[in-house]
Amino acid sequence: MNGVGWIAAIIIGGIAGWLAEQFMKSNMGLLMNIILGIIGAIVFNFLLGLFFDTETYGWIGSLIAGFIGACILIWIARLVRRST
Repeated sequence: MNGVGWIAAIIIGGIAGWLAEQFMKSNMGLLMNIILGIIGAIVFNFLLGLFFDTETYGWIGSLIAGFIGACILIWIARLVRRST
């Protein structure tokens, strides 16, 4: 979450998590949306940072990275739940 403050990171994470929840058709709740959005953004920004300069995209880049990362985390959580 480079380039945005902590409050903005929480807001962006919440929006990204909510969008991912709607896209993946899951029902996780507001707190889990924020957590998945923030963790997803951190992980996906790190992965993208290995190949691209991600610091220049600001909050829009963080939102997109959070959305993609949260979708991936929701997908992984579904795989774990199915296997147990």
